[in-house]
Amino acid sequence: MKKDMSLKDWLPLVGLTCSAFIFNTSEFIPIGLLTDIAADFHTTEAHAGMLISVYAWIVMLLSLPLMLLVSKMEMRKLMLGTILLFTGFQVLSSVSSQYGMLMISRIGVACTHSVFWSIVSPLAVRIVPDKHRALALSMIVTGTSVAMIFGLPLGRIIGLHIGWRMTFLCVGIFAFATFLYLSFVLPQVPSRGGFSMHKLPELLKNRMLINIYILSLAIATSYYTGYSYIEPFLKQVAELKDSWITTTLMIFGGAGILGSLAFSKFYGKNPSAFTGTVILGIFICLSLLSPLSFNAYTVILLCALWGVTVTAFNVAMQAEVINNTPQNATSVAMSIFSGIFNLGIGCGTLAGGAVCTYGSISYIGYVGGALALLTLAYWQKYMRR
Repeated sequence: MKKDMSLKDWLPLVGLTCSAFIFNTSEFIPIGLLTDIAADFHTTEAHAGMLISVYAWIVMLLSLPLMLLVSKMEMRKLMLGTILLFTGFQVLSSVSSQYGMLMISRIGVACTHSVFWSIVSPLAVRIVPDKHRALALSMIVTGTSVAMIFGLPLGRIIGLHIGWRMTFLCVGIFAFATFLYLSFVLPQVPSRGGFSMHKLPELLKNRMLINIYILSLAIATSYYTGYSYIEPFLKQVAELKDSWITTTLMIFGGAGILGSLAFSKFYGKNPSAFTGTVILGIFICLSLLSPLSFNAYTVILLCALWGVTVTAFNVAMQAEVINNTPQNATSVAMSIFSGIFNLGIGCGTLAGGAVCTYGSISYIGYVGGALALLTLAYWQKYMRR
């Protein structure tokens, strides 16, 4: 008989969901505070956007090496240590008096990110009964979506009223509280054994896995070409007030929960159709970003649809990585996925910065949409079946 979820199962899962909320909030805080950070350090928004690009590149470069280094560690100890280090680097961000200092602290956060997102989903599905694995995975994704609803906008509100440094400090305080909570409720979860480098070529022979990685890289690049600069876009092109921008970011994140629900309801019935639909949706949203910016309501509705499609795509790819790798290689496969996705974030942020610098910020949606269209063509040719 299959076991139902007990309070003992729920408590650590809630803690991991909160940690996902914190890590996702921290990752994208610079997006909501880009204008203020740039003004404080007397630099351009494109230069301040390098905080996002470098962060993503560090995650891309170090996700696999760091995961190989710690793959033999007991997972509870690894998770708690990762959150504690994360807390320390957030405090360092909050006291940064120079751009270089802030960059160093963000690199430190990126290192903890590399390990966290490699282990949180595999850990979540291991601490619950087998029949609730999909629920555990959707909970982690919900944590990331809630970060977009409350974390990023709340961080922006704090930054606007009492300074962007206080936003980082608040994240650090919340992270430490989560560390204390998980210290009491998270059970020990043994490692399934180390994953050595000589096993890596065998893992990368998995054709489905390689296609997932390519698709994720392409979508992340197209998406972040536009999203990394959504705050200045909404201010300068859509001419929204600060309160409306915050509301738009909250709606974007809230729509992510709908994307997670859509995944739970529709993906299992027809994965191919679901994936194609969400990629098409991302293309449409990016392409219409500038044309629909003439009116506050139309651009907000577009951002809501954008949030649904991007979240649905992300959780679908995570599920496929877990489903298409051996159990002893899941964390490593997820670390590669995280690294590749963040390579796409960095490339997208860099592309968006180039558009802002050498063209116009109003063009970021068109460039991102063109990349999404190429991704859709790739999916149609190589992955539709």
